[in-house]
Amino acid sequence: MEPVVTVGLDGSPESLAAAHWAAEEAQRRKLTLRLLHAWPLLAPEPTHVPAEIDQNYWAKRLVRTARAELRAHHPNLSVVEDLVADDARNALLEAASAAESEMLVLGSRGLEPVESYFLGDVSMPVVARAERPVVLVRAEGRQQEPPLPPSSSRVVVALKLRGSSDDLLDFAFHTAAARDVPLLAVHGRSMPLPAHVPRDVDHAVAEETTRDARQRLGAALRPWREKYPQVDVADSVRLASPAQAVVRAAEGALLLVVGRRRHRPGLAPHLGPVAQAAIHHGRCPVAVVPHD
Repeated sequence: MEPVVTVGLDGSPESLAAAHWAAEEAQRRKLTLRLLHAWPLLAPEPTHVPAEIDQNYWAKRLVRTARAELRAHHPNLSVVEDLVADDARNALLEAASAAESEMLVLGSRGLEPVESYFLGDVSMPVVARAERPVVLVRAEGRQQEPPLPPSSSRVVVALKLRGSSDDLLDFAFHTAAARDVPLLAVHGRSMPLPAHVPRDVDHAVAEETTRDARQRLGAALRPWREKYPQVDVADSVRLASPAQAVVRAAEGALLLVVGRRRHRPGLAPHLGPVAQAAIHHGRCPVAVVPHD
């Protein structure tokens, strides 16, 4: 099968928002969009059965209605339907691990802004275990709002500068190039305790810390700047907790890209503090990219 962008559908406004985001991304990347709906009680496909007695009627209608709406906005997009008789979590993880899968897109459920975070007994375990990038999209993203100014229309990627960031940067640069928007690479670093003085920090230590981080950030970005010369890249070193720095940098962004270590055998999969902060507090779509 050709490479696909898979979106999980469950009939909620959140999953429809995710489907619209996935359709736009699939079209930009020239990929097929797969509409996946999983339901354990899905019956074997009947032959020549009237709709009124087809046990799968509502599942089919859910997917076909979404397809019709997406094709109205993207008439040239290749869209396939996939009804799976399985638990949603298992079906999504299997879809995310398939060789043809480029990414998995899921809807998110938001609360009031003061306590806004992604919820779901399906999405979080999938994010923590998936072998491909998972993008979480809020339903609020489909509301009619004035367009963002050009300075705010960018992709933000969070970098730790420990170990390889190739998978993370590949996804971020590819997305920025496909959308023809700038990329901001952010590194947050907390100041060491000895650098703190009463009511302030040691400025010499702060400058040295910033200089070292900026050099390492520049080195990490250099080969990707060369690979994607068309992408306007900026970098930012912020002397704050990495989680806080990333969430603040992503305000008004089109997409925030964060990393997640692939879980090792015998260890329970989990999300690090930066990914947790992005998922719980980020207002824009968040892509969680697994890496070694």
